[in-house]
Amino acid sequence: MDLDFSAAQQDFRDEVRTWLAEHKPREPRPHDAAGIRAYDLDWQRTQYEGGWAGIAWPTEYGGRGLSLLEQLIWYEEYGRAGLPSLDSTFVGLNHAGPTLIERANEAQCSAHLPPILRGDVVWCQGFSEPEAGSDLASLRTRGVVDGDELVVSGQKIWTSNADLADWQELLVRTDTSVPKHRGITWIICDMRSPGVDARPIETMDGAHEFCEVFYDEVRIPLSNVVGELNDGWSVAMSTLSFERGTAFTAGQVRLASTVEALIALAAERPGPLRRGSALDDEELARRLATMRAEVAALRALTYSAISRSAREGTPGPEGSIVKLYFSELEKRAARLSMDLLGADSLRYRSRWLPGGWTGGYLQSFASTIGGGTSEVQRNIIGDRVLGLPR
Repeated sequence: MDLDFSAAQQDFRDEVRTWLAEHKPREPRPHDAAGIRAYDLDWQRTQYEGGWAGIAWPTEYGGRGLSLLEQLIWYEEYGRAGLPSLDSTFVGLNHAGPTLIERANEAQCSAHLPPILRGDVVWCQGFSEPEAGSDLASLRTRGVVDGDELVVSGQKIWTSNADLADWQELLVRTDTSVPKHRGITWIICDMRSPGVDARPIETMDGAHEFCEVFYDEVRIPLSNVVGELNDGWSVAMSTLSFERGTAFTAGQVRLASTVEALIALAAERPGPLRRGSALDDEELARRLATMRAEVAALRALTYSAISRSAREGTPGPEGSIVKLYFSELEKRAARLSMDLLGADSLRYRSRWLPGGWTGGYLQSFASTIGGGTSEVQRNIIGDRVLGLPR
């Protein structure tokens, strides 16, 4: 793998950096649901109109048809500009859209991909359930075929932005007579359908991003099934491969910026014993240096994963290595920020952490849970990458 970028790719990076500097939102993101939706979709619409939506998506659906390396450059510059990637457009752009490109039919792609890129719609993910989180294949939400429709009843939980969403990538059990990894169907659900009830959940950082969603005999056309009926597990694996692959590249760049900000703060703050700066403290300096080295290692892992995806066309199970390392590193960095700043974390702000250092610390607890727990990632790596016995 060649880690150097070509002259054309360097020019592309300069173009991205310039455009983002000139067009990125200047106003803070609202906190109310309606304001969040309008803000996120307006920013996505700005990217689309500027020709920066769907860098690696096919041109026939509104993308630019460029390579994954150009997509990587976009993510890196997006993160370097301090822009949040985990907004209400995330699922459509990084889960549903790529899955539809890979597994959906032409009618489904034509109907759903352009609105995602244009900033017309919000998507959410209906995978986890109260008793089927890490063990996703144990899901119980039922889909019963009735003529040319599926009638869906059940419950999902931890569904980000479900109360804002127009569409949902939904997993339902359509056959109970087969082993649990079979008999699951991936379907496009209209969140405005009668019988869908999304209820926000307040988390410990005061946010209301997550929801629980109830389905009471929701009727969904069979034409909304992506792939084949009862073959949803393989489609879901495509979705999770995209989620665990390059989707969080911008977040990785922000993490690198956060570590550099911590190093700068350590040089300014007094050490634990008031002898010199915090950076003069041997233990703190060691932890900060290790964190900087680990961020560099994470970047190399991501480049390797993107190189492999470029060759093979679809992210593989190796994405779990990137996801595991990133989430654990993000959690350690947040703990280090608390150890360094102490009570001052309440007053220090950070351009990379909208909720400040304390908000970043509270949010970090979700890092090793969302997108598949660290335990699940280790099982995937052992089974599908290393070939270890189950």
